[in-house]
Amino acid sequence: MEKDLKLYYSIREVSELTGVPDTALRYWEKQFRELNPRKTPRGARQYTRDDIELIKLINHLLKDKGLTIASARQRLKSSKEVVVESSEIVERLKRVRDELQSMLDEMT
Repeated sequence: MEKDLKLYYSIREVSELTGVPDTALRYWEKQFRELNPRKTPRGARQYTRDDIELIKLINHLLKDKGLTIASARQRLKSSKEVVVESSEIVERLKRVRDELQSMLDEMT
């Protein structure tokens, strides 16, 4: 609950929230212009909620859809709304799957 009130998240927190390794996050910054977290004078990255949502979209395109980085970049440019909707549907389906699995585990 406390994390919802934060304005900025460290790379470690973002990695934990999204399941994306910090090395991948740094790499994605170079590959996706839209992903540009604020940096402190010491160079520490500070991600916003919007950055985290973008990371989730990129992860969806790369991992769930199996796109290349170039294809994911193009998809984000051309039809970001469709990508957002698709990502939300996949997340809902994963939650339903997990809930059904939990129910099945309780029955056995």
